[in-house]
Amino acid sequence: MVDVDKVLDEAGLTNPYVRAYVAEWAEITGADRIEVVSAADDERLLKESLEAGELLPVTGGRYYSRSFHKDTARSEERTVVATSDPRDKGTYNNWRPAEETVATLTERMRGASKGKTMYVIPYLMAPQGSPLEAYAAGVELTDCRPVVQQMIRMARVGVEYINELKDQASFVKAVHVTGDLENLGQGTADDQRLFATVADQRMILHYGSSYGGNALLGKIAHALRQACYDGRASGKFLAEQFLLLGIKDKQTQRTFHVVGGFPSASGKTNLSMTLAPDALGDRYEVTFYGDDIAWLWVDDEGKIRAFNPENGVFGVAKDTNEATNPGAVEAIRPGTGAIFTNVAYNEKTQEVWWEGKTKHHPDDLDGWLDWKGERIADRNLDEQGDPWAHPNSRFTTPISNVPNAAPDFDDPAGVVVNAIIFGGRTRDREPLIRAITDIAEGVYDGLTLGAEATFAAEGVDGQLRYDPMSMRPFMAYEEGDYARHWLKVIGSAKQPPVFAHVNWFQRDPEDGHFLWNGYRDNVRALLWLLQFQAGEVEGVPSPVGVLPKAEELNLEGMHFRDGDLEKLLSIDVERWRQEMKFREEHLSQFNLPEEIWEAHRRVAKALDEA
Repeated sequence: MVDVDKVLDEAGLTNPYVRAYVAEWAEITGADRIEVVSAADDERLLKESLEAGELLPVTGGRYYSRSFHKDTARSEERTVVATSDPRDKGTYNNWRPAEETVATLTERMRGASKGKTMYVIPYLMAPQGSPLEAYAAGVELTDCRPVVQQMIRMARVGVEYINELKDQASFVKAVHVTGDLENLGQGTADDQRLFATVADQRMILHYGSSYGGNALLGKIAHALRQACYDGRASGKFLAEQFLLLGIKDKQTQRTFHVVGGFPSASGKTNLSMTLAPDALGDRYEVTFYGDDIAWLWVDDEGKIRAFNPENGVFGVAKDTNEATNPGAVEAIRPGTGAIFTNVAYNEKTQEVWWEGKTKHHPDDLDGWLDWKGERIADRNLDEQGDPWAHPNSRFTTPISNVPNAAPDFDDPAGVVVNAIIFGGRTRDREPLIRAITDIAEGVYDGLTLGAEATFAAEGVDGQLRYDPMSMRPFMAYEEGDYARHWLKVIGSAKQPPVFAHVNWFQRDPEDGHFLWNGYRDNVRALLWLLQFQAGEVEGVPSPVGVLPKAEELNLEGMHFRDGDLEKLLSIDVERWRQEMKFREEHLSQFNLPEEIWEAHRRVAKALDEA
């Protein structure tokens, strides 16, 4: 029997509520040992994981982790939000009753950590001293040591963060139990996995995985789902799957800050870690705050502020290279202590590789293992083209490793938000950028955010898969209430940010080439937006927002084929009229406030009259 009090005393963990919580779950899970960890323990824990074979060494003091082959991504169908109020049930949040869900997971976790160590991870998903600190503290209990190492890179970890809370009870209780991964029935009718955010109890219970999004509970479960619920419950803030970046004008010394939501594969990570194009680098500097989550609130002066609650980057490895994302490549260079998950690994040279890292995989196959741990040189002829790395393979690294990390990324006061952008991947209808000055229309645009499905999907050419605010898998309550909360928070700002929609992916209908270069040149569209907000350019009104005039964009060093720039800066009215029908069907699922329907009708009327 573990002497819980003795272990917690020795670790200096004094918070009485945390102590009671640890004791309760130590008994439920049946762990043989308890260990309280902090960031200072990282080196020792890494050594232990290497000795145990849980991690493998990568050149330059980095590490490789391989998860079970059926445990390689978030599992939306097994992920639920549970509360005691059925009115929280939304279209996308997989709502369940709290009492039933807690009982189910408690039984699945009972005795499931027997023979293992239960690691106690006290963490903070915010800069210490921030006005949202009461919603940022948590304690994750996990029986998986590599989860500890990833959390140390993604959060602020140490007992001081929970010992020093003003309200000692204001922490999220997060329990992760790996389970017997080979016998959980993944993907079958008997699937035992269940990942629940019990939002009104501020409790997270995840059973049946050791993979990042399912196991790093401070990240998505706390900083998105739980915080989404807390933001509404407190009435104080928004927690969104947003990037956060800064653009500094070296000439005026002003820094503008942009947050933005993008569905999967729509360019969010590349934009968040981008640099200014070479032609503009002497004047503008782009700084990185975060690639995945932002919390937004109104300060005492009536300005919208934001910070990234994370302390690290959990990035997708696929297609990350010097051309697409040089900042990410630098952030995982030798000496960074980065952890790679489910990429290809060479057991002889201790190198890693993934699709898109280089144009072609290494020619010498000796020593190379794929993401399942199978020897690539032994592949059958029909397996030769199979990926070496899993498409969702990842790297984990602290923000401090990102070369253009903003000097104030850890400022508890956050930064003033100048613009909120949304961006989906569409080959037509969406121009390069359109500014939206009305708050209700901006929120409406976010609720109708989407990216194109494959051209043949369900027989509808170019129809979008809608992903409201890029929060479809993460909303903690009903979408109509979510829209009301957005209108309340942004509407209470005395200096609201400008909204905009961007699209880097327009294609020529004849030969399919991209009309816009993308990558670092995307900064040019944001510079126009900031000038528009400042009243320095006027743009051209359209039914769906204000579009740039060609002469208002700084296109120095860029070249376009004939007609491409005109297409980038215009809309296809007929395609937009078609889109409005799809939008109405999408929105009708939700109990939306009248302001959103009024915005929809205004846009539809303007298109009809165009």
